[in-house]
Amino acid sequence: MIIFPAIDLKNGQCVRLFKGDMNQATVFNDNPAAQAKEFENLGFKFLHIVDLDGAIAGESANEESVKSILKSVKIPTQLGGGIRSIAAIEKWLSLGLSRVILGTVAAKNPALVIEACKKFPGKIVVGIDAKNGFVATEGWVETSEIAVLELAKKFEDCGVEAIIYTDISRDGTLTGADFEGTKNLAENLKIPVIASGGISNLEDVLKIKTLEKSGVIGAIVGRAIYDKKIAARDLVNL
Repeated sequence: MIIFPAIDLKNGQCVRLFKGDMNQATVFNDNPAAQAKEFENLGFKFLHIVDLDGAIAGESANEESVKSILKSVKIPTQLGGGIRSIAAIEKWLSLGLSRVILGTVAAKNPALVIEACKKFPGKIVVGIDAKNGFVATEGWVETSEIAVLELAKKFEDCGVEAIIYTDISRDGTLTGADFEGTKNLAENLKIPVIASGGISNLEDVLKIKTLEKSGVIGAIVGRAIYDKKIAARDLVNL
């Protein structure tokens, strides 16, 4: 199972939000490139970045910070937040990203995701953020009337590399991941699923690891690493 340490960017700093609330952000590092390098040095094999400002603005807002991260590390890196056009996807991949995460645009324009998968095979991940079982968009500000599984099914056969499933009500809370929701999604999809949101300790991660047979291939861990609730060495050796 792949563990993705998370770097969430707000105003050029590494932060963690509480339940997706931009007004409840804790700053953990004001040097994103240094944080990324630390994760690489600790032995992590992949990096997960979210441009929080970009997710709300609808276009990249922390571009320089992301570029600095890409220059500082050699491990594969995926980015989400405000990427909503083929041109934007192409630009980011040309700058060295391994994968692009499409969230809001996946809910509002599924055809673009399908087109992107054809044009950039192996490079597209869909991020599905859930609130009470329904898809949230625009940086978690809006909640749609689309059910999580309904949206995921639209990408079943188009070449999406993975679905990142986040329960917003748990994100940044250290209250445990949505194991049942994650398992249900994975068991009803052919697309691999990455768990995200609420992971608080090593036991949570090991519980997610038991879902590998259901199709869960990884987990994104943020606040639990920053708050030292989980030792990095325990995660990189899974």
